[in-house]
Amino acid sequence: MTATIPFGAQALGQIGVMPMQTLGALSGLCAVHLIDRRTGAAHRINGRALTVFTRSPAEATAELLAGRDPAHWETRIDRIEPSHRSERHP
Repeated sequence: MTATIPFGAQALGQIGVMPMQTLGALSGLCAVHLIDRRTGAAHRINGRALTVFTRSPAEATAELLAGRDPAHWETRIDRIEPSHRSERHP
């Protein structure tokens, strides 16, 4: 999923345009990545991709994009699904 939020306008997802209310309604843990639109690559700091793990992807997206030119930056949000194990370990 890709979210672009210049002043809360809209978020773009894999299935088309998604309203900000839908982005805010995502539940569970998410990984939010800052993406450089010019290269399509994740922004890196000291060689590591900048990733924020959060349960509030809209808030993390707003913070990552604050002060950045929305023509050059966007975020990608990956929902992290919990693993379900059928076995119990002591």
